[in-house]
Amino acid sequence: MSATLLRALAHAHGHLGWLAAVALAHPAILLRRPRRRALRAAIAATALVTLAAACGACLYPAYRATIKPALFAGAPVVASLFERKEHLGIASVVLSWSGLLLHGFSGGADAEERHLSRAAFLSFAWAAALALAVAVMGTIVAVTRTF
Repeated sequence: MSATLLRALAHAHGHLGWLAAVALAHPAILLRRPRRRALRAAIAATALVTLAAACGACLYPAYRATIKPALFAGAPVVASLFERKEHLGIASVVLSWSGLLLHGFSGGADAEERHLSRAAFLSFAWAAALALAVAVMGTIVAVTRTF
């Protein structure tokens, strides 16, 4: 992959990450009320965070070969921050998919389905919080070293 393409993909990944953090907050806000349905918002937010993660996965081999060694040599704290960013990003994706599935299976007024709705809300709230942390960490890393 050329350096120009890597740079463009890295920029897209960063912008998608920030958009995903904001988008994940939307279903979290809507699902505070257990009987509220927000399936389209949940699908859109989950798709956006999944797309951001896919971009990151495409970038990872080039990052590992070129950026990671220099980052650990010159700024080990920032390099460690990137390592945490990866794990929290995956957790955000998993939580968003969990929230989507929980929200999809909830929908009635009985107590069990209200618990599913509450779990969906918590999944999206945590996914949004983690995605925001990941976006901040990614910005710090990108300011320090990028393609």
